[in-house]
Amino acid sequence: MRITTILFVLMVLIFTGCKSQDPAVKAANEAEERLWFAKAVQAVNDRKFVLEADQVTFKRGRFVYVNGSTNFVSLHGDRATVQLAFNSPYAGPNGVGGITVEGMASNIKVETDKKGNITINMSVMGTGISARVTIHMLNGSNKCSATVYPNFSNDVITFSGDMYAEEDSNVFKGRSL
Repeated sequence: MRITTILFVLMVLIFTGCKSQDPAVKAANEAEERLWFAKAVQAVNDRKFVLEADQVTFKRGRFVYVNGSTNFVSLHGDRATVQLAFNSPYAGPNGVGGITVEGMASNIKVETDKKGNITINMSVMGTGISARVTIHMLNGSNKCSATVYPNFSNDVITFSGDMYAEEDSNVFKGRSL
């Protein structure tokens, strides 16, 4: 009985401590998140952004956690790049364990909804890629997802991660097809 009471009191203290957060730390985190969002919005407007993915979701909902420096979707002006790479002993066509495809982006449309969420739609055509890419970024955060809809197959891939301006990004681009 006594041990149960002590364990219960300890659990209450632990969980109470986990929930409380210093208001100054919370405010600092929110300010940093708003700063990253503002930089991401500016990068989208400049058409110089990189979505560094930490998760890739395949058709039928299967997903894997990946390295953001080798898995990304980027746009530089009217040139788009999609790179998918896994940590495997096989080097792949791009030399980093996967595939890198580049193409010309066209029909680039940036829309903002009533809540401030941003949607970017574009068509990408090039060697090895013919797809429609849709990127969704939530208001107040640089967290986003990019869904690649291939024109000639049904193998939809979604990259989820953080969006950065090109100069703030830390990606390693492999050989493209």
